[in-house]
Amino acid sequence: MKKTLLFALAMLTSLSIYAQDITGQWHGLLKVQGIQLPIVFHISESDGVYSATMDSPDQGAFGIPVATTTYEEAVVKLEISSAAIQYTGSLDENNRMVGRFKQGGIELPLDLSREAIEKEVVRRPQEPTKPYPYYSEDVVFHNHDANVALAGTLTLPEKEGIYPVVILITGSGPQNRDEEIAGHKPFLVISDYLTRKGIGVLRFDDRGVGESTGNFATATSADFATDVESAIAYLKTREEVDKTNIGLLGHSEGGLIAPMVASKSTDVAFLVLLAAPGIRVDELMMEQAKQIGKAMGLSEETLLENAATNRKIYDLMLQSESLEELEDDVTSYLSNRIKEDSSNMLPEGMNKEEFISMQVAQIASPWMRYFIAYDPAPVLEKVTCPVLALNGEKDLQVTPKENLEGIRKALEKGGNPNATVKELANLNHLFQESITGSPDEYGSIEETFSTAALQEIADWIIKQVK
Repeated sequence: MKKTLLFALAMLTSLSIYAQDITGQWHGLLKVQGIQLPIVFHISESDGVYSATMDSPDQGAFGIPVATTTYEEAVVKLEISSAAIQYTGSLDENNRMVGRFKQGGIELPLDLSREAIEKEVVRRPQEPTKPYPYYSEDVVFHNHDANVALAGTLTLPEKEGIYPVVILITGSGPQNRDEEIAGHKPFLVISDYLTRKGIGVLRFDDRGVGESTGNFATATSADFATDVESAIAYLKTREEVDKTNIGLLGHSEGGLIAPMVASKSTDVAFLVLLAAPGIRVDELMMEQAKQIGKAMGLSEETLLENAATNRKIYDLMLQSESLEELEDDVTSYLSNRIKEDSSNMLPEGMNKEEFISMQVAQIASPWMRYFIAYDPAPVLEKVTCPVLALNGEKDLQVTPKENLEGIRKALEKGGNPNATVKELANLNHLFQESITGSPDEYGSIEETFSTAALQEIADWIIKQVK
């Protein structure tokens, strides 16, 4: 009798779940490497047929059509083929949807609720809060040749006086003036630290990002170098700036751009290179993929297969004479690879055409084509100002051994008499104290930027500007 009763109750519970209405708004918070991304699904129903749209408010994307919407046995499935997105969720007794979000081979948990979900408060104890104990001014300067207005922040120890100033240059991808990544603001922390030490700092939004104008998508590293040159020209108009002590600090790709500027300009007094490339970028990217793949637990066989695919694509990029030729070559190569091994090549939920389109869009861009072919050594050989090059021992993106050695050899070959090259223990690509160095850790680490690294940078700059 008890068994029968329990079975009946289970049936009643199941039926009540199946009968739930799923139309309306569903809110979720997607967590990706420390970033919290609100997601909203709008589900409607007409004559038993469901349809939906998706919003990603923080990305400014609203009303994205959901190609397929199904609701069967308390399971909701949503598919956005244009973005290779799949969501599968099960309704629970609290009228919540517990599920998984997939995109491009990446799968993450995503639970949905009827109510808007507030972002979790993440501790970032190094971030300074206003009022700052120094002068801070929002500024705009212009790259007239590129018709770009660049918006940034200039911080000085005091409003009055004459100070050395460092220009901060962001890493790859569209970055704001704080180089915001994985919930951290490393450039804000660096700026605050240096300004408190008596060093002025200018940091600015990349072109086409934040309050800066221009088109980021069509620019290359060489274009970004002209933006830095415009920053130097602007600082030379400021009476608070010591014109003989304007320096550059570049992180990652910014560490590639800084020497480009310094090799041509006598206005650059010193360089600080943080996790900067020291070897040709295609080789750097091959090593990066290998190390991150190992950290993800990929098998040796998969690592070798990925390396072969990447090497072929990079070779196509190096050999192509135009973006159109590159698009055709990559499309042809990937089509053949998928024919050979579609099970391993295609992410779940993505068809051949969608996968190739996504890959070609990433590969056949002006920035990527220029970046992959870049060799920093010849430019570093022409840098004559003092250089501090730092890298973290656990950096998996710009590995320290190969890249620091490349920087050291190039500066030595060029006869630079004042170069300091140093590897810092336990630090990752963002210069955080880390366990493995994997990018997956960036957002979960409280520290934004190692205080030991900050002190190293400040002490070295102070010696150069005395």
